[in-house]
Amino acid sequence: MRCVVFDLDGTLADTSADLLAAANACLPGGAVLGPGDALTAFHGGRAMLRLGYTRLGRDWTEADVDAAYPVLLEAYRGAIAVHTQLYPGAMEAVEVLKRQGFAVSICTNKPEALAETLLRALGVREVFDAMIGADTLPVRKPDPAPYRAAVELAGGLVTRSMLVGDTETDAKTGVAAGVPVALVTFGPEGAGVSRFQPAALLDRYEDLPAMAARLLA
Repeated sequence: MRCVVFDLDGTLADTSADLLAAANACLPGGAVLGPGDALTAFHGGRAMLRLGYTRLGRDWTEADVDAAYPVLLEAYRGAIAVHTQLYPGAMEAVEVLKRQGFAVSICTNKPEALAETLLRALGVREVFDAMIGADTLPVRKPDPAPYRAAVELAGGLVTRSMLVGDTETDAKTGVAAGVPVALVTFGPEGAGVSRFQPAALLDRYEDLPAMAARLLA
């Protein structure tokens, strides 16, 4: 069976505002991160903490980041879908893919429990055939193992699958797994993601079903 695997943050949903709010909640300077830091948010909690500490002008080490990270996760867990929104047309495209016989799955570097919580809060978890998080396996993207698991658990074939993502990590995952990648252009980097040389650029979700049919023909 053909399968389309989706990244979550920055691909299916804009989670940046809630991620940044969680980081600000555990930084000593308060709201030092803002909407312009969305790209950093999509690179994870530790990336936001490093930027926040640097912006505060204070000396910090990775030990400070490690100590604050669980606090950030707890803050995020408590307000995980306050501002988060699915990108326009995302779920409509997923439903079209399913009607056309594709399996659909998620492979994210968000911790599994948080990803499950978010998807259920958004009311879309049951739409997807499988979900692999950052800690589901001992490795995470761009290692190909989580991607392969996301395909196989959904009932798909890796050789007839593709990844939809938004970052260099997703592009590298596709190379490692030997599958085509479509990178969305409606995230913080816009069309700048073209430098990662994906198989395709996705400007709007309405185009995804036809794109998937072409890439997996």
